[in-house]
Amino acid sequence: MSPAKATAVKRVEATGGPSGETEELISGSEAIAHVCRLADVDVITAYPIRPYDTVMQCVSQMISNGDFDCEFIVAESEHSQFEIVKHASAVGARVFCGSSGVGWFYAFEALAVTAGLRLPMVAMVGNRALDDPGAFGVEHNDALAVRDLGWMLAWVSTAQEALDTALIAYRVAEDPRVFLPCAISCDGAFLTHSQAIVNVPSQEMVDGFLPPYDRAEKQLHPDNPITIAPQANEDWLMEMRRQNDMAARRARDVIIEAYEDFGAKFGRGGEPFIERYMMEDAEVALVGMGTLAMPVKVAVRKMREQGKKVGFTRVRWFRPFPTQELQDALGGTKAVAVIDRDYSFGSTFYSGTLTNELRSALYPLESRPKIVSTIAGLGGREVTADNVIEIAGMAFDVAEGGDVSEEDTYWIGVRE
Repeated sequence: MSPAKATAVKRVEATGGPSGETEELISGSEAIAHVCRLADVDVITAYPIRPYDTVMQCVSQMISNGDFDCEFIVAESEHSQFEIVKHASAVGARVFCGSSGVGWFYAFEALAVTAGLRLPMVAMVGNRALDDPGAFGVEHNDALAVRDLGWMLAWVSTAQEALDTALIAYRVAEDPRVFLPCAISCDGAFLTHSQAIVNVPSQEMVDGFLPPYDRAEKQLHPDNPITIAPQANEDWLMEMRRQNDMAARRARDVIIEAYEDFGAKFGRGGEPFIERYMMEDAEVALVGMGTLAMPVKVAVRKMREQGKKVGFTRVRWFRPFPTQELQDALGGTKAVAVIDRDYSFGSTFYSGTLTNELRSALYPLESRPKIVSTIAGLGGREVTADNVIEIAGMAFDVAEGGDVSEEDTYWIGVRE
């Protein structure tokens, strides 16, 4: 549905959410656009690249209809659009930007500097395969590229979660204890363009949850002559990196606080860092991120009907990485199969990025589950329930000492 049609969807009082919310049939991208309006974002920049560009289309429609007032700047490149909002954030403006695939990479210099300067930009990544070859389907390597720079990273599985997480992201990123940028990752096409019923909160509800952005003494202003983007030598750089590290560590507690407050005010939100599905007595667990949740949950239910003790753990926040939560969720299982929608060529056992992080997180456990590394769904290829059942079978096999190896990575659904 076009943004114009989306805004024409009749708003009705939500039946499942708190009083004051409305239900709308919108995509994940349109849900993010609603957050820009509700958060009263001051400056939004845009450069069209699929599948992210549906956000800017919806925002521009809201502005045209008189529903939203902001500085909406169409830049000449992805690099420029991130530079513009970076500087706007430094002077105290709440900002939003986004991109996809190689467009995210074109802005990489600005992305690195934004985190180093402790600027709480919120961005959306419409996850897309990297060129070459050119492809528009979902992969996670684009957003994952900033995982070591100081960016917070979250993956969402539904349009509702996209809206909720984006509101939480502004709350966390702009907290003075953090002041770090956050990227909300939405799987291209599967989430950016697919529509679902979403509870959209009222302005009053959002105002009660999200305070104004205040940089205080760190705001760049003629009356506050501070240095932004200094050239630092070896005498200072290590101390600055350590300060950013401490902010990234503090983000964990701030995220927990934000989810607790969000749950109290909105009646939803769930566990902050991971989602557990049928994990109570699971002997084997599947792990993944993003919209993989739908086929995985279908497959888990089918296998449960057959008496197989299998569950699913979805990683919601990749940075900060939910080490403690994953240890708690997976520590009692015999085997874990990770479904990576990414790749890390030449890495340990040639695994995907999530697999390698999970291995590290579970290593301190005295009784570690065996780990099966799989890669699936690259380039937007569908991951089916049958694929998931096949992967779970591999996990059961390794748990029982079968032929499946922990030292191999298995590419699922690849044509011979």
